[in-house]
Amino acid sequence: MTGTAERERCLEELERDRWPAPPAGASRLAVTVHALRRRPVGELSVEDLHLMIGQNVGLAHLLPLAVEILRDDPMAQGDLYEGDLLSAVLTKPAAWNELPGARRELGVAVSGLTGLPPGLAQEAERFLAR
Repeated sequence: MTGTAERERCLEELERDRWPAPPAGASRLAVTVHALRRRPVGELSVEDLHLMIGQNVGLAHLLPLAVEILRDDPMAQGDLYEGDLLSAVLTKPAAWNELPGARRELGVAVSGLTGLPPGLAQEAERFLAR
């Protein structure tokens, strides 16, 4: 996903899957995820990517975008903690099988990291061992 045309499209368009509105009384998280599916993917923030990837939404389109960010800033931070985007992408092993190029790119970025917090270091080790 590097083309400008793809970045201008939302997940609903890219996946050709329009979700119905969230039900009345839906959680804030559900409402947010639904809304983010309608936003152009090129406009998603680090926190938006962290949230969507953490919820396993749009991985085929969002993981490559996350890798672009992590290539430049491996410890990119959303709203939770430094490295929260990296943590989210490292814990999606099945999705990486469909994205071998992006997986290799992330592997290069991760293999050079030192001084990671223990939990994130373990996630990185598991990712690199796959």
